[in-house]
Amino acid sequence: MVQVDVFWSYAIGAGLAYAAARQLTAEPAPAPAAPVTTPPSLLENRFFTVTVIYLAVFFAPSGLGLLWAFPSWETMHAGDRNLPTWIAMLFAVTNITQGMLGFWVTRKLLRAGKTYLASLQMVIGYFCMFFVLVHGWDGKGYQRFFSATRESFLGWKVTHVASFLVSDVALTLYGMGLVLLPVLFWVMTGWIGQGRAADPSITRFELARRLVRLILGGSLGLAIVASLFVHLLGWFFGLVVFAILAQAFALRRGRFLHTWSAAVLGQEPAAI
Repeated sequence: MVQVDVFWSYAIGAGLAYAAARQLTAEPAPAPAAPVTTPPSLLENRFFTVTVIYLAVFFAPSGLGLLWAFPSWETMHAGDRNLPTWIAMLFAVTNITQGMLGFWVTRKLLRAGKTYLASLQMVIGYFCMFFVLVHGWDGKGYQRFFSATRESFLGWKVTHVASFLVSDVALTLYGMGLVLLPVLFWVMTGWIGQGRAADPSITRFELARRLVRLILGGSLGLAIVASLFVHLLGWFFGLVVFAILAQAFALRRGRFLHTWSAAVLGQEPAAI
C-alpha cells in the first residue's frame, strides 16, 4: 500500500543493515586524509549494494504492480487509476530511497557503537507500517486492508475478511509474498550467520523465528496496543500514554525488545 510502503522500505533497509551488524562494525574507518575524489565508503559496501538490488528488483516492482492492478486497494481506497502520475513516480522512488536511508542510519548507529538503537530502526519502521495497516488515519486501517474494493470498504462487515482472503488482491499478495519474504529472510539470516561464524549452533530457521518474533511480537504487537489507546483516549492522549507505557515496558534496556533484538544477533543483551 502506498501509505505503508514508505515505512516498510525503511524497515527493510534498516533490518538488512542490522543483519550485517558484525560485518559493518568491523569495517575499517575511512582514512582522514582521503582524496576528495574517493567515493563514499557506503557506495563501496557490498551489503548496501545487495540492499539496493533487493529494493529495486523485488520490493519496488511489487508495489508498482499492486498500484497498477489494484489502485483502490493499494491507496487504502483513497484513490483510483486517475492518480496523478507524479504520485506513482514518487511512490516508486521512495520504495528504494527510504530503504537506502534505513540502511544508512542503521549503519551509522552501528559504527557509533549504538547497537540497540540501531536495532530499533527496524522495529520502529515496522511499527509505523503496522500502525498504518491497523489504525490508519481514521481508525479504519484494518478495514481498508481487508477490503478488496472501495465498495466493500464502504459497506464494511467482519465477514468481508473471509471473502478478502480469496480475492484477487489476496491471491496476488500470496504470490508476491512467496518471493519477497523468503528472499529477504534468506539474505538476512545468511548475513547474521556469517557474522557469528565462530558459533554456528543457531540454524537459519531459528534466526528467522527470532526475526519474526521481533517484527510481529514487537512491532505489530505495539502497533495494535497503540491503536487501542488512540481509540480509547484520542490521538493526543492515546499516543502520550502509549509512549510512556512502551518506554517503561518494552523499549528500556532489559525489556523484551532489548532482549529480542540481542537474540537476533545471537548476543547477550548487555553486549548491545
